[in-house]
This record gives sequence, structure tokens and C-alpha cells, in this order.
Amino acid sequence: MDEMHRPIGVFDSGVGGISVLKELVALMPNENYIFYGDSKNAPYGTKTLKEVQDLTCADAEYLLKQNVKALVVACNTATSAAIRILRKKYQDQMPVIGIEPALKPAVSVKKNPRVIVMATPMTIREEKFQKLLKQFTSRAQVISLPCPGLVEFVERGELESEALDDFLSVLFGPYRDEPIDAVVLGCTHYPLIRESIQKSLGSGVAVFDGGAGTARETLRKLKEYKILSDSTEQGTVVFENSTGDERMIELSRYLLERNLKH
Repeated sequence: MDEMHRPIGVFDSGVGGISVLKELVALMPNENYIFYGDSKNAPYGTKTLKEVQDLTCADAEYLLKQNVKALVVACNTATSAAIRILRKKYQDQMPVIGIEPALKPAVSVKKNPRVIVMATPMTIREEKFQKLLKQFTSRAQVISLPCPGLVEFVERGELESEALDDFLSVLFGPYRDEPIDAVVLGCTHYPLIRESIQKSLGSGVAVFDGGAGTARETLRKLKEYKILSDSTEQGTVVFENSTGDERMIELSRYLLERNLKH
């Protein structure tokens, strides 16, 4: 297979990166994709920096063996921990695209907004996010909200439930006294439960995620490297998961189809 028609490798700590895959497929439907979910080791966000770096590099190596033409790190935690390492190793031979929380549009919803950034504990404490945060602290009140335990709902395929509603109610409870203007979904799992999050917040709160921006950056990079597919046919999507469990593949396929309809 010539380079132009080789698949784009997309990976995440589990199935969350399908929220990014959805944006990629919507923007570039004629590309081929391999999505690798490391659900065996999910979540990454509560692990040590070294553990996440090692796992992320192993994910990338796995996809490179599948002859991918680009790497999309569809995981905020992995991007925070290891995107520099991956770019140093691979960007001479292929595009390496990460994701970051969509703070820029969130702080633009009004003058001096109150913005919550939902993310994993690691994403919040890492230098990459702290640098991003400093760019906007003069324009908004930004509240970092670590959400340990939320990823697991998505990994179970529990996208709507009373237990999830209760979890979110407790999570947002301390912030109900003062109005919240916007929320940033700083983990790729969270957009897959966007409806439950929006319901808990109320319709007046704007919700943002970085998936569409990552897709646009991937398109830009494919053009830059001159490897954008010229196919006029619908591309393929192959799902793989580190658990080896067919149920995780079925969940991955369901999540993509469900989100492409929305």
C-alpha cells in the first residue's frame, strides 16, 4: 500500500479517544484508520508520569508495526505526559498530533467568565496544562477539576445511568452557588457522556472539547507531509483493544456509530 493510503493510527488509554476519532472520520471520511484502545491499563490519569510515558510509547510502537502514516494521541493525559517524547522519536518520519483542553474558546464565551476544566489528575498537574492555564488566567476565572472515577463509567459503556447522574451531581456540587459559564472536557472520555454532563450542569453552561481542533490539525499535518489520501471512497476503521476482549471492540464500534449520528 502506498504511503498516501496507509491508515492513520489513533490511540487512547481506553475507548475515550473515539470522541476524537469521530471528528477525524467526519472531517476526513476517505482516510483509513486504526483505533487502538489500551483499556487493559485504563485509566492513565491516576498513574505516575513514568508509567504513562512508558504506556504511551508502547501504544505508539504497536501502531507503527501496523504501518500507520500518522499518529494521533487521542488522550489528554498521554499528550501531557509524552507528546514531546513521541515527536522527538517520530516526527521526522510522520506527523504526531496530540490534544489539549479547549480553553481558548471557553474563555471567549463572555468577558471574565468562570470556567471549569474537567480533567484527569495527571493532566491537571503536568507542566503542559499549567502553561496553557497561565495564558488565560488574566481573562477568566479557571477552576481545575480533577475527576478520578469518571473514566471508568465510559469504559463500562455506562453513558447514561442514575449512578452517573449522582456522580456528576456530587462532582459539580461545590460550584453550584456561583454560576459557571463554561466547562472544558479535558479528557477524551468525557465527550462520550456529554449529554449527562450537560444535563447536570444545565442548558445555560457552554461545553467544549478539543476533538474537532485535533482533527483540523491532523488534516493540516497530512497536507504538510503530502500524505493526505486522494481516495474518493469511504475509508475503513479498524478497532483494536489491549484487553483482547471482543466486547471492547463492540463497544468501540457502537461509540463511533452513536457519536457520528449526533
